[in-house]
Order: sequence, then structure tokens, then C-alpha cells
Amino acid sequence: QLQASGGGLVQAGGSLRLSCAASGRTFSRYAMGWFRQAPGKGREFVAAISRSGLSTYYADSVKGRFTISRDSAKNTVYLQMNRLKPEDTAVYYCAASEGVVLSITPEDYGYWGQGTQVTVSS
Repeated sequence: QLQASGGGLVQAGGSLRLSCAASGRTFSRYAMGWFRQAPGKGREFVAAISRSGLSTYYADSVKGRFTISRDSAKNTVYLQMNRLKPEDTAVYYCAASEGVVLSITPEDYGYWGQGTQVTVSS
């Protein structure tokens, strides 16, 4: 089970850190990803991190502004979001994948959290 938190309302240029806590003792077996969905749009890949945490991958739209990380001791994955823009406004979802290769495709993630709203005002 995945529980996302940390969303909120922030002004453009501000920062937020999202957290996704995973229950169970097999956290290290899963690659983790963050996706987002804006009103009227499909689910969009944001960032992914490998099982070990050594490999990461970002969407071009967030590269250099967002950082994904994981803490295996806390069974938690984070998304640090800096220099936020109004176009970052969306519901953010964390997801877990059993795949070996980092994926940007939602269908490759078998487990999803409930989503947390991020709103960036201009």
C-alpha cells in the first residue's frame, strides 16, 4: 500500500516535498515512480528511481527542478520540487513497479497511491 502526502498550495518559484510511504517489508524490491495528472489531461510521467536508488530518470519538463530519492529504512520515496511553475499544478501519484528497467509508462506500475494535490499559483 502506498500513501502519498505533502501536496499543497504554493506560489510560483516556491518548493514542496512530496512523500510516499510504502507499507510492507518488500519496498526494496520495487522501482518507484511519480506521475501527475492535470484536469482534463492524461497521467504524465514525472520521475522514477531504481530499486537501489542509484538510477533516476526525469521528464524533460521537470529535469533540473525536481529530485526523486528514496529512504529504504523508512520505506519512503520523496519528490523534492523546486522552482515550481503554474503548469506543475496537478494531482501527483506515486507508484511502484516490479520491473527491472525504469519505465515512464503508467501501465508498467502495478501499485498506486491515492494522489496528493499540488497547486502552483502565478
